[in-house]
Amino acid sequence: MKKLFVLAAVAVALVSGQAMAGKYDTITIATEGAYKPWNFKDAAGNLVGFEIDFAKDLCKRMNAKCTIVEQAWDGIIPSLQAGKYDAIIAGMSITEKRKKVITFSRDYLSGGGGLVVVKSGPLAGFDTGLAKVNLAEVDANEQASLDKIIAAFSGKTIGVQTATTHENFLKEYLGDKVTIRSYDTQENLDLDLEAGRVDAALASMDYWVPLLKSDKGQNFKHVGPAMSGGPFGAGTGVGIRQADAALADMFSKAITESIADGTCEKMAVQWFGFNNCSLP
Repeated sequence: MKKLFVLAAVAVALVSGQAMAGKYDTITIATEGAYKPWNFKDAAGNLVGFEIDFAKDLCKRMNAKCTIVEQAWDGIIPSLQAGKYDAIIAGMSITEKRKKVITFSRDYLSGGGGLVVVKSGPLAGFDTGLAKVNLAEVDANEQASLDKIIAAFSGKTIGVQTATTHENFLKEYLGDKVTIRSYDTQENLDLDLEAGRVDAALASMDYWVPLLKSDKGQNFKHVGPAMSGGPFGAGTGVGIRQADAALADMFSKAITESIADGTCEKMAVQWFGFNNCSLP
């Protein structure tokens, strides 16, 4: 087993080395493999999901041979910087903080987040009166909606996946009002929400919408507005080392083509149940 691991590590290093040298015909892409329906494992242990299909489409457009590898979320950026792979396609939001250490392709999904609670809980009837809030340009009605969130959830425990834009939002807007409980994976957060160990969970609406339509989400309910902008970033993009700007440009071109010809929309509807692709 150890020998196989060493051989696999050498193979990844060789592939990544080619991309680092500026030869982008062979690319290694990292994903988390634990964020359904973006990227996850099926019953046979294979990586599947929207981003797996989307990555394959982008690689085809770039005429590149791609290998997709699994990487835990909390180490996904450091491992990119260390050269273990060449790109991250893992539901990563484009934020100013992340842009200080890596670069991004253009966005391919719109991003944002929302709160979910259990249907039988005391927060199930919460409503601010607004369907959406854009934190990049908050008007009076949106501020009133945020104030209602702060008032309703003060003193509560909200779960969130660690090192995400959703965690950043909680720290910035509710940090001194709520208890923030961070999780290594979204799946573990969902289990604790179901068990009542947290009062609410914050994650991407692209994650919640299909989950709430599935059997696993039958006991959950989305409350409050869908939030975007500000700490949630400027959509979801491919994370790339800053030295590989040409690779970022290649991904951006392929993304634009995939959105423009409807391929992204087709995949989004298949996996999310609606079209959340960015504009061309």
